[in-house]
Amino acid sequence: MPRSGWQLLRDGFPDRPEMGPALSRTLLEQVAAGQRPATVRLSRPGRVVAFGRRDVVSPGYADAVAAARAGGFPGMERLSGGRAAAFTEGALSLTFTLPDPKPAERTVQRFTEWSGLVRDAFIDLGVDTRIGAVPDEYCPGDFSVNAGGRVKLAGAGQRMIRGAAHLGFVILVSDSALVAETLGPVYAALGLDFNPGTVGSIEDARPGTGLEDVEQALLGRLESAVGLQPAEIDPVTLEMTRSRSGQFRSNP
Repeated sequence: MPRSGWQLLRDGFPDRPEMGPALSRTLLEQVAAGQRPATVRLSRPGRVVAFGRRDVVSPGYADAVAAARAGGFPGMERLSGGRAAAFTEGALSLTFTLPDPKPAERTVQRFTEWSGLVRDAFIDLGVDTRIGAVPDEYCPGDFSVNAGGRVKLAGAGQRMIRGAAHLGFVILVSDSALVAETLGPVYAALGLDFNPGTVGSIEDARPGTGLEDVEQALLGRLESAVGLQPAEIDPVTLEMTRSRSGQFRSNP
């Protein structure tokens, strides 16, 4: 896979969070069709609970969406798998949209490579960062990024179609207490165990670290790895994203 000229998009949609997964789906189709090169998106999505595909078919989904809304968090349905996760104003979304003629064959390779890059960026910030699920973590995953093997800092999920793969990270820079408070009733409604003690943030591990610090650490690692080319969302892509965004809004 070429390692130069990857596009970088920075657009976020805090007032319409469902635009995020809608854009991810649009990018996935464009990359698969050869209409766009490999694309990285680093954004600030704002306050939202992102539900996974298993959550959506859960008998408790409607109650979970209502619980999130009661806490001041709209719900959206994310593109990749996993269980409910929360973004706040102190969170970042990092996604990769990568061309691959046989994406299923490289699922573990993508997780390993890009979780490793996220880990290394956090280490650059002075955080004792490791890859792997911590005991009883929410939205568990073998390629979660954690602090000291104790608390989760970032989770990862993938979605594949013929010709391309999407890999997305939910990164918590701050607001770990708010996320724990928000997800507690959401997980209860879904009938899932939830240990608030597994929710961590980079600021918890390295006080004084802000969004800009984490963004620069990630962008520095990405620039070294793939040679980023900043880009804007073109009008056609934006209109396609708007037209399908309602499909990703939680309306059980």
